[in-house]
Parts: sequence; C-alpha cells; structure tokens
Amino acid sequence: MSNNIEEYLNNFYKGTKNPSLDAMQYFMNEYNDFQKDMRFIHIAGTNGKGSCTEMISNILVNQGYKVGKFMSPHLVEYNERISINGKFISDEEMSDLIEELEPKIKKYNDTRNINITLFELETTMALLYFYRNNVDFVVLETGLGGLYDCTNIISKPLVSVITSIGYDHMHILGNTLPEIAYQKAGIIKEDSNTVFFAQTQDVNEVFIETCKRNNNEIHLVKESDVNNYWYDENFQYFDYKDLKNIKINLKGNKQIQNASICIESIKILNNIGYEISEENIRKGLSTVIHKGRMEVLNKDPLIIYDGAHNEPAIENLQNTVEMYYKYMKKVYIVSILKRKDYEKMLKLLLKDKNATFIFTSGNNAERYTSGDELYKVAMKYKCNEQEVFVKSLEDAIKFVMNEKNNTVNFVVGSFYVYGTVINFMKQNSTKNETN
Repeated sequence: MSNNIEEYLNNFYKGTKNPSLDAMQYFMNEYNDFQKDMRFIHIAGTNGKGSCTEMISNILVNQGYKVGKFMSPHLVEYNERISINGKFISDEEMSDLIEELEPKIKKYNDTRNINITLFELETTMALLYFYRNNVDFVVLETGLGGLYDCTNIISKPLVSVITSIGYDHMHILGNTLPEIAYQKAGIIKEDSNTVFFAQTQDVNEVFIETCKRNNNEIHLVKESDVNNYWYDENFQYFDYKDLKNIKINLKGNKQIQNASICIESIKILNNIGYEISEENIRKGLSTVIHKGRMEVLNKDPLIIYDGAHNEPAIENLQNTVEMYYKYMKKVYIVSILKRKDYEKMLKLLLKDKNATFIFTSGNNAERYTSGDELYKVAMKYKCNEQEVFVKSLEDAIKFVMNEKNNTVNFVVGSFYVYGTVINFMKQNSTKNETN
C-alpha cells in the first residue's frame, strides 16, 4: 500500500464507536442501496470466521464463480482485506475509491457528532469495489459481533454462517455466551437460511429463536453429522452426512466443525438454484490455505504461526499441538494486545509443562502488553520445567531461527505481528546466507 493511502487511513478511528449502523446507511443511501442487488454469504462468530471465509470462497472459485472476499485483519498488506478470486485490490483502485468517498465522508462528519470510522470506510470501499466488478458472490466476514457490525448493512444474505461462540470483546458484546450469541445472531435476516454448529443449549436457543422470529430456516450442524475422522501429517479426513472421505488442508479438530458448516452452506446454495459440484467442494477444501492459522513459515528450523488471541483459540491451538507435535521440544513466542485477557490466555498456554516461553511487547508498545508484564503474570503459573524469557520480537525470531534439534517454534497471541515476523525472518535468513 502506498504511503499516501496509509497516511490517509491512519487518520481514521480504528476502534468501535457506539452501536449504530447510521454511517453505513448513509453511505448506502448515497449510492441508492446498491447492496440490495448483491449476493452475500455473511459470516460471524468468535473463532473460525476466517477459516470459513477461506473455505467457502475457495469452493466457489473452484466452481468458476467470481467471488469477492472481505475479511480482517490483513497480515502483510492492507490490500489483502479486499480481494476478488484471490487478487487484492490495487493501490490505484483503492486511491480512486478514497478520492470518490472523501467528500461524502466530509459531508457526514460535518453534520454528525461522531466521525466515520476506519471499518465503516473500508466496508463501504469493499462493497462498492465488488459491485462495480460484478462479482457473483461476496463472502463477507463481520469485524466485531454482528448486530451492529458495519457489514450488517446488507438486508438479506443467501446464507448467514455463524461459527463457534466464545468469550472475546466482552466489553462490547456482553459477559455471557448467550449475550454474545445474541450479538452474533444480528446477521440472521428474514426469509433466508442460517448455518450453525450446535453448541450449548442456551447458545443454540438464541439462534433457534432468532430464526423463528425471522422466518429463517436454521441448519443446525451436529457432532453426529461428522463421522470416520482421522488425520495424517498433511490432511484431515472425515465424512459429513452422505459426503464420504472429505479431505481438508487445515490442521486441528475445530477445522472439521468449520468445514462441516461450509459444506452445509454450499448445500443450501445448491438447493436455492446455484450450481456447485461435489468435485469442487472436495477440491476447495483440499486446497484451501488460511494464512496465520497453524501456518508453517519455515521448515528448518520449524516455525509455525497461529494468531490465536482468545481463550477458545488457545485451547484449539493446544489441541492441535498435542495432535501433531506432542513429542517435539516446543518454544512459544507470545505477543498479546493490551485489550485481551492475557492472564487467562497465559494460564492456558502454560499448561504445556515442558515448553520454553519467550514474551515480547509485539511490534507496537502502545497496543501490546509489555513482555515484562506477560513475564510477571506467567511467573504465577509456571512450573520448574519451563524456561521463561523476555525478548524483543526481533530477538525472539533470531533466537528460534537458530533452534533446530527436534524443536517446533510457535508464534502466537495475535495476527497483527505477522508481517513483522515475516520481515524479521527474511532479514535473518539474508544475514545467515551472507555470513
């Protein structure tokens, strides 16, 4: 992304303001509600949104459809957030949209008490970009929650997809799972379809009741729908209902739930008149890539990035580590945003009794909990076998780049240091080659 665009976007508030879709309705009114003519698959949930977005998009692209994908956060380039069939929006296209929207932004800001936020701007840019490029489908991932999320300006998705519900962003979404589920259920619209993997009864009831009120058909995917699960070092395999021996190119048990949700969503699209073959469902799942989720960044030494940033995601990470790396020495590089419940996350991570932990202050001292603070909290839970250090993120990467000897190194706690980690690894590799 060009420096001019980056500087412009940095002027916008990056957080969440008081719950309201006023700004998004303003933008849509300015463009005659063009979004009503588009076809959406809308995805909300605490964890699994990104995986489902990638799987559904990949299946549809393999079928030959033109698919707009909007997701956050980006990992390296801002442009990653808005793409069509895997091709990111260009700097020039983004600059043209910003130039077009700027007078409308000024008009809104001059007449309201609260200015346009960054996520409102980028959601509007994404929708306009997809509309003007005449995509067949938009796979749209919520930013936060559902009910008042900017993406919820759409009136009737073909399918609403809700992934697992867990504790995250409680200061905005609520303190109980049903309260959080209520916010996610905001994407359920009248006379449509909703897919959800069954969880606790109180959470299930939120979605069931919301669907009833909206004459929306709920497709509750159950554990009993999934059978014959097994895995090897490359793939996971399972049956979903009548679809046998599905192969998925993502690690961890939770991805089986996510894949099942996606298969059910594709079946709905088939039932309402779109054509997606079994062959392309299988191909989409077996070739899907989700960067930043159990992603192998380097093989020797083995370095794996996982953006797990809340308790359920840390639990999923630990289950996956147990499946694939149980007998290897483990090193965790940990960076956690200040707004996360880092004590609970660390308590879970430190259940790995023989691991080494390196705590960093991330790549932004204002946004990240300091490595010293993480170390202080960790000392309450560590056991004698665990080694604990505080290093800068760069020094932590240098340290693990020299670790081999049957060691697996994990970078965890946040998606936002991904690009920094990649750059540090490249720099370190170049220095080693020079030496």
